[in-house]
Amino acid sequence: MDGPTLQNLISKGWGVAARRLGTPFVVFRPRGICKPLATVNRVIKLNAAFNAEDESFRRVAGYGDAVWWGVFDSLYTKPGDYLSGFDSCGNEAVYFIAAQRPLLPAQCVKTNRVVNVLRPPAPQAGVYGGMVLEAAVPIVEGWPASVLTQIARVSGALPDSRFGNWTLLLPLLPARILAGDVVTDDIGRSFLVASAEQSDLGWRMTIKQVAG
Repeated sequence: MDGPTLQNLISKGWGVAARRLGTPFVVFRPRGICKPLATVNRVIKLNAAFNAEDESFRRVAGYGDAVWWGVFDSLYTKPGDYLSGFDSCGNEAVYFIAAQRPLLPAQCVKTNRVVNVLRPPAPQAGVYGGMVLEAAVPIVEGWPASVLTQIARVSGALPDSRFGNWTLLLPLLPARILAGDVVTDDIGRSFLVASAEQSDLGWRMTIKQVAG
């Protein structure tokens, strides 16, 4: 038996397990820079089950668990796809697939925010100016992401404050993210991208909260 045939059988086996353990999820495949969970991006509906990086399903998720094992028929999915549905407790859940490695369940990231990434215009020489979001160019809009705190602290005399640093995880995008780009989320916060790393798993960014 060759490798692709074996992988197909394993993927089908994950699908059988998901039908027993999982709940229905809709698979979305992003096309373009806007709203990957739009109806036009819908691919298929399948059962899926998730657990926090423990393929035995014996460990419960803890605080700050962003990466999960996803058990579903991976013949119909690929890295970068989103899965949207409800977990076994009836809570809404959205994941994106970071990787589908041979012989293993899919490596997925559970999202908790919806973000936009914007690129401010370059400052003019000799002109001082603050960040003007109205003049920024959208890089991606309406993408579910994992936004988890690194350092959450407030110090200094009020109203002066220092916000924490956060880690932002996104799948591979149809655009490149640069340090200095601006991130906004669905609860009104704004961040500056301090560093952005693109890997086989997608984008990992360190972002600095500046408002919200």
